[in-house]
Amino acid sequence: MTDQGKKIKGMAQEIKGRTEEFVGRAIGDEKMRAKGAGDRMAGKTLQAAGEAGQKVRGTAEEAKGKAEEMKGRARKNM
Repeated sequence: MTDQGKKIKGMAQEIKGRTEEFVGRAIGDEKMRAKGAGDRMAGKTLQAAGEAGQKVRGTAEEAKGKAEEMKGRARKNM
């Protein structure tokens, strides 16, 4: 799954969890409320994993660009 896919799936899971949590509270079903809270937190975690992956990929691309730039400068100065 792509990092963007993780973020989207995480958002969906968080929304589902919030809904379950709300309904569980409204009808007094503690088991449903607890399951919703778990789903909500799992969704947030999945979103964070997607964001971290995107940051890592961006940093790696930036480092690659800097290396290419330095390589070009070295060739130019030869």
